[in-house]
Amino acid sequence: MEYVYSAMILHSAGKEITEDNITKVLKAVGIKPDTSRVKALTATLEGVDIEEAIKTAAVAPAAAAPAAEEPKKEEKKEEKKEKKEEVSEEEAAAGLGALFG
Repeated sequence: MEYVYSAMILHSAGKEITEDNITKVLKAVGIKPDTSRVKALTATLEGVDIEEAIKTAAVAPAAAAPAAEEPKKEEKKEEKKEKKEEVSEEEAAAGLGALFG
C-alpha cells in the first residue's frame, strides 16, 4: 500500500508520478523501495486519470450502503415471524382451553 500512497502523495503535491519520485518518497519515510514494484506501479498508472479514479473510489462505498440495510430487513422479517408465532401460540392456548373447559 505504501507504493500507492506514495503515488497519491505525489499527485496531491502536483508532482509527476515517476519511478524516481516514488523511490524518493519511499526512502524519505524509511522504506527500501523494490524497483520492480515501483516500475509496475508507474506502468499501471500510465494514462490513468487519478482524479477520476478517486471520484470512482469515493462513490463505491456509497453504493455499498444499501447492502448494509439488508440486515434491518431481515430483522423485520424475524419480528413478523415472531408475531405470527405468538398468534399461533395464543390460538393453541385457546384451543386447549376449549378441550379442558
